[in-house]
Amino acid sequence: MKIIITLLVGMLVLSGTVSSSQITEPEKQQNPVVIVVVGAAGTPEYAAQFTEWAALWEKACSKGHARFISIGLDETKGSSDHIRLQEILKNETKQNPAALWLVFIGHGTFDGRTAKFNLRGPDVSADELAEWLKPFLRPVAVINAASSSAPFLSRLSGQERVVITATKSGFEQNYARFGRYLADSIADPKADLDKDGQTSLLEAFLTASNRVDEFYSAAGRLITEHALLDDNGDGLGTRADWFRGIRPIQKAMDGASLDGYRAHQFYLVYSEDEMKMAPSLRAQRDNLELKVMKLRDSRETFSEDEYFSKLEALLSNIAQIYEQTEKADNLSQ
Repeated sequence: MKIIITLLVGMLVLSGTVSSSQITEPEKQQNPVVIVVVGAAGTPEYAAQFTEWAALWEKACSKGHARFISIGLDETKGSSDHIRLQEILKNETKQNPAALWLVFIGHGTFDGRTAKFNLRGPDVSADELAEWLKPFLRPVAVINAASSSAPFLSRLSGQERVVITATKSGFEQNYARFGRYLADSIADPKADLDKDGQTSLLEAFLTASNRVDEFYSAAGRLITEHALLDDNGDGLGTRADWFRGIRPIQKAMDGASLDGYRAHQFYLVYSEDEMKMAPSLRAQRDNLELKVMKLRDSRETFSEDEYFSKLEALLSNIAQIYEQTEKADNLSQ
């Protein structure tokens, strides 16, 4: 998506600025926060695997200069993991252009009504997590890589949210391997499907889903997990096989934008050029890009002149953001 928009922006005349906001040094230091929650393993074999997956997330955070917080890896002292997760979320900044990532690694359960993620001690339910996340107005990505995780998607879906689950149903209760492949892919240049120098959460989701399919196919086993991604707020989710490349091809209900566009704007490891952009300007740029994609999806509802007039206005604003970033970068050198 960014390659297409960058090429179009290059065709426009760059002039003016988007807003009076300036790129300050503190703003440059606003980086994503990644909270990795490792649940009750049950067996030493699972414990080793979950620790390995968490280490991959920590490595990606280090590479991308994101703040890494883990729950469930240290010895249990005092508060339970349930209380610790609640307290960490309570103390996190609620309004910030930098994204908050919440990653669950472990096992889950579903009794037909309530979905839970298994922690050491009291489990956390989808309903509880939804309440804890209500105050957050910043971009949030919730990744539940556990079995029976699908109900978390419908419960947590919302604006400025990307929600990924390892299963399409609460009744997919077998051990899920999706988390391993997602952890492998999140900072892997090979998962950069559009070759823009950075791997988005969407690209990692698509790569991990394909690797899950390959595992079951090679083993000659029936697939017991089907990951879903939701980022348009409709709570339905989209499977990887509903994409062609990074483009969603499944129609959304009730005129909602298609899933995948927002997830393609979440990165842990930015490209060198992307790192030059301040978080507030990146948020403005991302919002404009979403409008471009939505306009493209509804092109048939406009006349040709009206469509290109709207497109040019959006791309002109995007171009101004890149110009403002370039000016700030030149001043800092």
